[in-house]
Amino acid sequence: MRGVAFFGRHMVLAADDGNPVEAFAELAPLKDSERMIVGPRRTVEQYWARVKDRHAPPRLVRESQPLLAVDRKSLRGHADCVTVRQARTAEWESVAFNSAAMIREELGYDPRIASPEFDANVRLAVERGAWWVGENEDGLCFYCSAGPHSPRTLQLQGIWTPPKLRRRGLASAAMYGICDVLLNEHPTLSLYVNDFNAPALALYDRLGFTQAGEFSTLLF
Repeated sequence: MRGVAFFGRHMVLAADDGNPVEAFAELAPLKDSERMIVGPRRTVEQYWARVKDRHAPPRLVRESQPLLAVDRKSLRGHADCVTVRQARTAEWESVAFNSAAMIREELGYDPRIASPEFDANVRLAVERGAWWVGENEDGLCFYCSAGPHSPRTLQLQGIWTPPKLRRRGLASAAMYGICDVLLNEHPTLSLYVNDFNAPALALYDRLGFTQAGEFSTLLF
């Protein structure tokens, strides 16, 4: 196997070299139905160069998204001001509201309008234990989803601190606590972030994340 492509509303690419990308471009169902194309930067650039003349242009381009990773030895921090736990089913509406707010801020669209099934999917993910929260004396203050995983890593997604609670150290404490728990089950944790998101990059650097690759995303 030299490459993998998932053709869905979110198209995901991975390839060892350019040859699989050529094949994916020939097979791609170019119906302009993707919401995004994502993968390693070089792979996405090669794929888009092959299909862009037959495809609607992206509305947003996230050209450089550092892929970061942390393991038990490199994790730094403390969680003394925040309690972390899996979200409870009764909290799914708060999780859905804040997940939608994160997507609006990061991707520029409202998923509750674009995807009628959004709330149901979030509730199902909460029931399955995929969503984690940070909690302090005032209530829920941080949200994070445990996403796809392999024997090598688990990807963290949906990382979000409500705007009114930022710059208090809550994200650092909650992220550390969640990572500390999840690293008991996974050898590494990974995530990717926009290169222009300086506060997020500083947060992950404080926690001990280091760059392991680079992604790129086209949003439609």
